[in-house]
Amino acid sequence: QVQLVESGGGSVQAGGSLRLSCAASEYTYTSKCMGWFRQAPGKEREAVALIYTSSGNTYLADSVKGRFTISQDNAKNTVSLQMNSLNSEDTAAYYCAAGPRCSVRPREFNYWGQGTQVTVSS
Repeated sequence: QVQLVESGGGSVQAGGSLRLSCAASEYTYTSKCMGWFRQAPGKEREAVALIYTSSGNTYLADSVKGRFTISQDNAKNTVSLQMNSLNSEDTAAYYCAAGPRCSVRPREFNYWGQGTQVTVSS
């Protein structure tokens, strides 16, 4: 069964850290690209961090470079997003996604998790 399950969201004060994890079914983990998107109220869904599952090469949005890190654990079929120095602009629902290629366009991804909320208070 194709499945992506996120965990680790929550509320944190500005400057704090959170770690999101995405556990994928074995079939889903064969996708060539996995990553994290986020969507704030009234805004479009945007790519935050992507990782090529075979090479480990990553993409980070300019807004999170130096603060966020994406990593994978192939033994556990898990992709994680370490978020440091959080600010109010990081408040959004975060979605794990998997697809055949890495792209900043959500429509390129055919598997999605249910989303986890991240709220940063100042």
